[in-house]
Amino acid sequence: MTIDWSAEAAKHKDDYLADLTTMLRVPSFRDDSKATDDAPLGPGPKEALVTFLDIAKRDGFKTKNIDNLVGYAEYGEGDETLAVLAHVDEMPAGNGWDTDPFEPTIKDGKLYARGASDDKGPGMAAYYGLKMVKELGLTLNKKVRFIVGTDEESNWTGMKRYFEVEPAPTLGFSPDAEFPLINGEKGNVSLQVHFGNTDTGDYNLVSFDSGLRENMVPREAVAIVSTDDNEQLAADFTAYLDEQPVIGELTVVPEGVRLEVIGKAAHGMEPRNGINAGTYLATFLNRYAFAGDAQHFIAFIADKLHDDSRVNQLGLAFTDDVMGDLTMNVGLLHFDHQNGGDLTLNFRYPKGIEPETLTKGVMAQLPTGATVSQGSFMVPHYVDPEDPIVKDLMDVYRRQTGDTDSQPEIVGGGTYGRMMKRGVAFGALFPHTEDTMHQANEFQPVDDLMAAMAIYGESIAVLATDK
Repeated sequence: MTIDWSAEAAKHKDDYLADLTTMLRVPSFRDDSKATDDAPLGPGPKEALVTFLDIAKRDGFKTKNIDNLVGYAEYGEGDETLAVLAHVDEMPAGNGWDTDPFEPTIKDGKLYARGASDDKGPGMAAYYGLKMVKELGLTLNKKVRFIVGTDEESNWTGMKRYFEVEPAPTLGFSPDAEFPLINGEKGNVSLQVHFGNTDTGDYNLVSFDSGLRENMVPREAVAIVSTDDNEQLAADFTAYLDEQPVIGELTVVPEGVRLEVIGKAAHGMEPRNGINAGTYLATFLNRYAFAGDAQHFIAFIADKLHDDSRVNQLGLAFTDDVMGDLTMNVGLLHFDHQNGGDLTLNFRYPKGIEPETLTKGVMAQLPTGATVSQGSFMVPHYVDPEDPIVKDLMDVYRRQTGDTDSQPEIVGGGTYGRMMKRGVAFGALFPHTEDTMHQANEFQPVDDLMAAMAIYGESIAVLATDK
């Protein structure tokens, strides 16, 4: 039976866009401040999960909701299980959008919305790939489970619960990265650096705030500074902005002078794709006579972290021949007189170096009194390019796109694919498309999403019938 997967996908375009619009209208970033027993990650993730499962029930799939944390749609029978792992949560929208991030808008063939690229757009394209397989009545020799998590952008609570209470899949892929295929993912660990709250200099740091999530390059930073020389500070700030790739504004407020810097958000797996407003603001402030912990906080950012995603200033630069560079994103920055200073540094590390080495290296660079603690971590993940899942998916991608040059890649991002020994990440960002994940004005071209749907349909058919 010869199937024109692109033609099959085209038949579903209107329904796909309608269902995707329904999903994108749900603000589904994790919000622990609104968590309840019934919505343990906040109302948004729960609503998105229930909305997806209702769509799957409508389409005749067997579904299961596990504690409003994770769920799945199931099709077929077999002793082995093929899993497709997507997520329905997203990053906070943040500022800087030209459209409403939760009212999907198509302009010039591009679908704009938070989650359009990461991961509702690709996830629903993969779901429709499974739906096409079901409607075509293909005979499979594996059970297929389309599994959706609700906090991939934070702690993976939902998907971890799935693997605690359900049998592990035999193999699978996550539509949460890029084409042609990701067969390796770096390790992931965050370090929290804490400073005290003393601030006794001629300049006082009343507050400093930057960042939304540790795995996101901060777009905005705001500091309030108390000083007797507002005019000089204003003149210096204007001159600094003229020389740097950021914009900003200075205003007088009751507590002192408010300085705001705006850079560019980006996914924390590659900080070079963004402009970290927090480290630029700290670098400006580092020229002034702050003292105590406030000065230590500012100087550490400016001297050891600013514009150094490869951690040369921390003495931790490391590269693996297969997995590439160790990278670091300064994701969260905060200081006030009550709580002191806190930084969250998110590292993506290749094989050959361990989180303990990173912790010790950062500690060695800290001023007296500052401390560092290590959070939970994920080890590097790698699937041999000769594994049949890699070969089969690459064959489908090449057959449908005609791209015979691209090869499997290793990235700093982390996807659910790493939760399976034979798990990879597969699309849906094409090599020719701009990556706007975690940024304002996130988008995915509609044609790309339709092409991905066709690729996913054939891929599921191949993997679920492969001996």
